[in-house]
Amino acid sequence: MLPGSRRPGSPVELGLKGRRAIVTGGSKGIGAAVAAELLAEGASVAICARHPDELEATAVRLRAQGGQVISAVADVTSAVEIDRFVGESADALGGLDILVNNAGRAHPGTFATLTDADFQEDLEVKLFSQIRCSRAALPHLRAAGGGAIININAIYGRQPDPAFFATTVDRAACLALNKAMAMEFGPEGILVNSVNIGFVRTPQWKNIHQLRAPELSEEEFFAKAAGPEVPLGRFGDPEEVAGLVAFLASRRASYITGASIDVAGGMGRYI
Repeated sequence: MLPGSRRPGSPVELGLKGRRAIVTGGSKGIGAAVAAELLAEGASVAICARHPDELEATAVRLRAQGGQVISAVADVTSAVEIDRFVGESADALGGLDILVNNAGRAHPGTFATLTDADFQEDLEVKLFSQIRCSRAALPHLRAAGGGAIININAIYGRQPDPAFFATTVDRAACLALNKAMAMEFGPEGILVNSVNIGFVRTPQWKNIHQLRAPELSEEEFFAKAAGPEVPLGRFGDPEEVAGLVAFLASRRASYITGASIDVAGGMGRYI
C-alpha cells in the first residue's frame, strides 16, 4: 500500500449507503474491485459476466463482506441478455441508482493485422455495450429521480496507439458517447462520467503478457511496459480505479458530469 493511502474497502462515508448499483464485467479485475468498493460504502450491487464459475466465486467473496449481492451470467454484446440482466437486477435491488459500464477486453493489433470481424467484435464489447446497458438502465434511473452512469474507458481514446488500433478508435467513440449522454441526461439529474485507465493489473494485461513476452516474469513484463510510458513507473491496481468510481457514484460528486478523468499514473501525452 502506498504511504498515506486508504486501505481498500474501508469506508469514507461517501453517502452511498442504501444505493443500488449494477457493475458489468464484475467477476474480476476492475469490475470486481468496483463492486467491492461500492459494497464497502453501503451500496447493494448486481454484477454480471460471461463465465459462471468466475462469477460465482466473486459473488461468494463479495457476499462475505456483507450486504446484498446479485450475480447473473450475461453477455454484454447481446441486447436481449442486457435487458434481462438490468431488468431483473433492478427488480431484485428494488430500483437502480448507479450503472458502471466496465465490461471490455483488450484486443491488441495494428490496422494491418485487424480484420473487419476484429473491429466489429471490439465495437460490440466496448461501445455498444455502453449504449445498450445505458439504454436499459435509463428507465430505472429516471424512476429513482436521477443517478449516475460511470463508463470505464481507456486513455488510448485520447492518445492514439497504433498497437491498440481498435481500442484507440472505439474508446474515442466511447468518450464522445460519454459527453453526449451527459449533456442529454443532465437535466434529468443523471450524471455521466468516464474513468480512463492506463496500465492497470487486470487479467487482460496478464493475457497480453503471455502473448507478447512469456519468457519474462509478470513483474519484469509490467516494469518493462510501464518504464517508458508511466511517470509513476508502475502499473496501477484495480482498487486505485475503484476508489474514483465510488466517488463519482456518490453524492459527493453531485456537480460532476461529462467529465473524462484519467487513472493512469500520469500516462497520457495530452493536455
